[in-house]
Amino acid sequence: MPSLQSLHTFGLNAQALDIQFLNHIDDLSNLKEMMLNHQCMILGEGSNTVFIEDFDGSVLVNKLKGIDVKENDNEYLIEVASGESWHEFVLFCHDHQMYSFENLALIPGTVGASPIQNIGAYGVEVKDFIEFVEYFDFASGTIKKLLKDECQFGYRDSIFKSGNLPPFFITKVGFKVRKNAKLVNTYSPLDEIKALSPSRILETVIETRQAKLPDPKDLGNAGSFFKNPVISKRHYQTILDLDAACPSYPVDNEFVKLPAAYLIDQLGFKGSKLGGIACHERQPLVLVNLENGSGNELIELAHNICQKVWERFSIKLENEVRLIGKQGLISL
Repeated sequence: MPSLQSLHTFGLNAQALDIQFLNHIDDLSNLKEMMLNHQCMILGEGSNTVFIEDFDGSVLVNKLKGIDVKENDNEYLIEVASGESWHEFVLFCHDHQMYSFENLALIPGTVGASPIQNIGAYGVEVKDFIEFVEYFDFASGTIKKLLKDECQFGYRDSIFKSGNLPPFFITKVGFKVRKNAKLVNTYSPLDEIKALSPSRILETVIETRQAKLPDPKDLGNAGSFFKNPVISKRHYQTILDLDAACPSYPVDNEFVKLPAAYLIDQLGFKGSKLGGIACHERQPLVLVNLENGSGNELIELAHNICQKVWERFSIKLENEVRLIGKQGLISL
C-alpha cells in the first residue's frame, strides 16, 4: 500500500489502497467508476486533511493548473484551475494589481479547496469574491457550474460539505474583484497599519501568520485544528461572568464569534504534549506532530481539549480540519 505521509502536512504515517494524480481535466471521465463504486478521497495539498489511520480506499490528488484573467472598466474576472496553490494565487493577484485577497495570504491549500471551507481570515471570506464554482459531476459525467448564491456559503461551510451533491470534483473557481477594491483592516493587527495599502496588508498578514503558525515543512500540522465557535450573545454574557477578558467578534445582532485559541489557552493546553502530538506553544489552536505522533494520540488530545472547553465554557468545539479514518470522514 502506498504511503500518504508526504501527501498531508500533518505527516502521520498512513497508507491508502491506491493513489492517483490528476493532471488533466479530461481524465476525470475515466475515473467515474472508481468514484462511484469505490471509496475515494480527493486531496489537494493535504493541508486541511489528516489521515488518522490507513485509509481503506483510493486517493485522487489534484494537480490541475492554470489562471485566466478577463477585465472590464470596473472589475476583473479571474478563472483559476482548482489545483493551483491558494497562497501563490494570492501573490499572483497582488503582483498584477488585482487587489482583494491580501487578508487571505498564506492560508495553506489549493484554490479548489477554498470554496469548500469558505476560507477566511482577518475579516474577509473567500465567498466575498467568488463568482462561480465549476465541478465535474461523476454521476452524470458532465461539467456543472454553481453561481455564488447557489453555493450556500456559511462560516467555514458550503454546499460542498453538505453531502447533498453527488460525487464531485471541483475543477475551476471563478472570482470577481473590483478595481477600486475596499481594503479591510477591522481586525488586529491590520487596524494598526498607519499608511494603509494592499502591500502593507499583505506584508502584515504574512508576518503575523509566520510569527504565530509553524511551517508544516518544519513541524507537521494542518493549520487551525478547531473552528472558532459562534455563540449567542446571551451565552457570551455568561462567559464574561467567568472571564471578563474573553474577546469576541460580532457576527450579527444575535451572535458573536469567540477565538477558540483564547479558550484553549485559558485552560492551560498551550505547549502541552500527549505522546508525539502537542498543542503548539505559540498558537494553541494548532495541534502539531512533534515526532512520529499517532492518530490515536491526536484524537485523544483533541478530545481532551474539547472536553475541558465544554466543562468550563459550555461550548462544543468542532474540528476545522478534515479527519480521515479507515472508512472515510470522521468527527470528534
